[in-house]
Amino acid sequence: MMNKKLISIIVLTLSLPLAALAGQEPQGDFKRPHGQKIERLTQELGLNPEQKTQVEAVFKEKKAKYKALHEETRGQLQKILTPEQMTKLDDIHKRRHEQRGTKDTPKAQ
Repeated sequence: MMNKKLISIIVLTLSLPLAALAGQEPQGDFKRPHGQKIERLTQELGLNPEQKTQVEAVFKEKKAKYKALHEETRGQLQKILTPEQMTKLDDIHKRRHEQRGTKDTPKAQ
């Protein structure tokens, strides 16, 4: 029972940064590759080339920060959880990503 609670808390914790990122973009746009998002924003907002370049840089920086945060969190969890628990956590993430249809699945280390 305690392990289920711990895993639930961990999944929620790992999901928060992703949820925050998803909340910053229009509904239904989450699954689109960054290039498609940039093109959509360019068209809908009428971005000039300089603005488009700046928006691309913002998205690239955001992605790098999220990746670093994810890796840091995973490293901390590996110090706390047993290998079996990490495997279960990876399975939970994999199922969640499959349900969403996203390609970002956790990497076993």
